[in-house]
Amino acid sequence: MKLDKVTTILLWVLLAVSAVLIVSMMTNISENEADPTMGAWINTNLVWTYILLGVGAVIAVIFALVTTFTDKDAAKKGLISLVFGAVIIGISYALASDAIPQFYNVEKFLADGTLTNSISKMVGTGLYTTYVLFILALVGIAVSSVSRIFK
Repeated sequence: MKLDKVTTILLWVLLAVSAVLIVSMMTNISENEADPTMGAWINTNLVWTYILLGVGAVIAVIFALVTTFTDKDAAKKGLISLVFGAVIIGISYALASDAIPQFYNVEKFLADGTLTNSISKMVGTGLYTTYVLFILALVGIAVSSVSRIFK
C-alpha cells in the first residue's frame, strides 16, 4: 500500500476516534458538576488531546530534522533563520532596561518576588523583540507591494 493511502486511513481513524470521544462526552454532560461520569469523559478527552498534540509535535520536529539533514539548502536557510532570530533577540536584550516599572500596587509584586530586575529585563526583551519583528513585517509587506508595482 502506498504511503498516501496509509496516511489517509490513519487520519480518518484519528478523526473517528476524536468524534466518538466528543459525542460520548456531549451525551454524558450533566448540570451536576460533581458527576463522576462527566469528569471522566472530560479527562479522557483532555488526555486524547494531549496525545494528539504530543504526537503532532514529535512528527513535526522529526520531519523538520529529516528535511534539514537531507537537503543542504534547507539546512543553510534554517541556520540563517536561527542566527537572524538570535541577533534580533540579542539586540532586544541590549535595548531592554532592567529597571522596575512603577505602577499601581507594584510593591505587592516586589514583596512576593514575582517582579525582579531580571524578570523586568526579560519582559522588556520580549516587548522589543515583538516591536522589531512587527516593524520588519510591515517593511516586508511594503517592499513586496512596491516591488510588484515596478515589475
